[in-house]
Amino acid sequence: MSQPAFSSVALTLNQSENDGNLTDNTCAQLVERSLDSFLQYIEKRVSGLFSPSWNTALENSLLWITGCRPSPYIRLTYAHCGSQVEYQLSEIIQGLAWGNLGQILATQLRMINNLHIKTIEEEEKLSSQLAGLQENIADQPIAMVAKRMSRVGESSGNVDHALDELESSMANILQEADKLRLSTLKELLAILTPLQGVDFLVASKKLHLCMHKWGKTRDNRQGRR
Repeated sequence: MSQPAFSSVALTLNQSENDGNLTDNTCAQLVERSLDSFLQYIEKRVSGLFSPSWNTALENSLLWITGCRPSPYIRLTYAHCGSQVEYQLSEIIQGLAWGNLGQILATQLRMINNLHIKTIEEEEKLSSQLAGLQENIADQPIAMVAKRMSRVGESSGNVDHALDELESSMANILQEADKLRLSTLKELLAILTPLQGVDFLVASKKLHLCMHKWGKTRDNRQGRR
């Protein structure tokens, strides 16, 4: 989600806490805008960015196929469900809570659990494909050509062809990973109510921004930036 989209979502959610006038229609529009921003990002992404230059070392250490795993979307939902129930317990008992993730229903949780299982299975398939491609570096023709070279890194038609194929395959895996990220997010938001969806999007973006800020602080402290 882009920064402008996040800002509008966060602003609307904060206003709702003050005046209680946030409608399902407004939330649905914000969720749709956020999904559109994410779709635009992955459509414009450069396939070579498996380690984006703007990421901190901390963020790069957590990457899965140049982004986040989609399954943590669901783990984050679970975490906020529990924390908000605990935080708003008295309001929930009195019926005063206003429909955020602390108000999630058992039927929703069952659907989210099924989505979690399916998402993990798809992640494992892509991880296995990526591992196979990475192992190909130690196979013919790349490894043997490198061994026979008189000068390290000199040009080779066979290697260029092999690396072109590798790069193309890696780009395909990146596209599939982005599709999984987007489809998981869409399915999760379809399970949640519009207000719960906004609540989730704000929580996820705040986590992302905090990880980036914490990573920059650590990089500066350790002299990496």
